[in-house]
Amino acid sequence: MSILAVNAGAAFQIESLEGPRYNRFFDRLVRPEELGGIALGDYGALLVPCRTAAHRLTPHADRLRAYLDSGGTIVAMGECHSEKWLPGICFTPVETNFWWWLEPGSDLGVTIASPAHPLFRRLEKRDLEWHLHGYFATPPGAEVLVADRDGKAIVYIDEVTTPGRMILTSLDPFFHHGHHFMPATTRFLDGFLAWLAEEVGTR
Repeated sequence: MSILAVNAGAAFQIESLEGPRYNRFFDRLVRPEELGGIALGDYGALLVPCRTAAHRLTPHADRLRAYLDSGGTIVAMGECHSEKWLPGICFTPVETNFWWWLEPGSDLGVTIASPAHPLFRRLEKRDLEWHLHGYFATPPGAEVLVADRDGKAIVYIDEVTTPGRMILTSLDPFFHHGHHFMPATTRFLDGFLAWLAEEVGTR
């Protein structure tokens, strides 16, 4: 199985998706407008990177739902308003503290909620900490992988809303990796993409 990734053309997406560090993980890159002509079922996962404009995805909501209903996997990263084009998403934005790490003794409050999950053979807590944009209310039966200090989901897997799988996060690693700052985001993508490729290959 293989990974189809949406490339909306922003500089950070081009750097992250087409650059030599990660391009091996993606079998094909498409503009959002091209999703209508793609046989989504040919791919094990569809990845939508951070800050992809929702209005470019909402016209394809029905096709994305059909892909999920057929057992497909969709990964939606932070700041792409997945609640507008995926089913069952309930997201609450929060005010972002970009400078918390400058405060003595500060702690962003991120916790690994499911330490036995295979993702955390590749990631540790420090790879999840840069800043927070919001949290999700998860449906009963969803698996929360990473939570904020109040226990609210910032990374989770939903295999209950549809017959497929949605991997949702409010984190925005592609944005920061592609702009060459916040090393934690690069470490996150190193582990996350390797895990995703392994997952898609074994499903």
